[in-house]
Amino acid sequence: MLVARDVTREYRTGGRALTVLEAVSFEIPAGAFVAIVGPSGSGKTTLLGLLAGLDTPTRGTVLLDGVDLGPMSEDARARLRGEKVGFVFQGFQLIPTLTALENVAVPLELRGDPSATDRALGLLERVGLTGRAGHLPAQLSGGEQQRVAVARAFANRPRLLFADEPTGNLDGVTGARIVELLESLNRESASTIILVTHDADLAARAHRIIRLADGRVVSDTTTAAGAAIASTPAVQTAFAG
Repeated sequence: MLVARDVTREYRTGGRALTVLEAVSFEIPAGAFVAIVGPSGSGKTTLLGLLAGLDTPTRGTVLLDGVDLGPMSEDARARLRGEKVGFVFQGFQLIPTLTALENVAVPLELRGDPSATDRALGLLERVGLTGRAGHLPAQLSGGEQQRVAVARAFANRPRLLFADEPTGNLDGVTGARIVELLESLNRESASTIILVTHDADLAARAHRIIRLADGRVVSDTTTAAGAAIASTPAVQTAFAG
């Protein structure tokens, strides 16, 4: 689903090159739930932007569902994201003048989906917010706003969802609930989820952890949750096939 090959990102500052990412390589299969972790300044958010096609690497290649993002125009990458990618941000990024229902329906309406309202209602029900559909973001708690953001991210049934510090503005209990929601949606929709976080406990809920330090991958490990899933007969059969 996602391939990074020797991805390097440099910026020019003060007449010299600042390397934020250097020769990052990995592959993420469809349906995976992967956490990218590391200290502040390790390159996590920069990497996320490159994987999503929001930016282009100085060197290296990013393939999203088999498509090389490098040669594509910005408009073409935007269309690809609209078709295959969802986002959940730390700051929620809800439109303040729209209700919860309207926020979730926006990506569907932009595609001209005649069932936008019905699907948005169904997603709000899935995240436990049916009774809050008519409320504006300012009338919702932080956890409720993030659940609306998760529902919106899944509106277009994305094959790939990026979550950038989705629990950073939430308390521990609410943050854990958001990760549980991502887990359940990952199981039910088979969407690939890439979670960027600095929280080791939340990262351990993923199936795999890619750790960055100083712009490089320093470890790439399967978690206990991932090992348990890989050991199930259905998954073994899928891998064998």
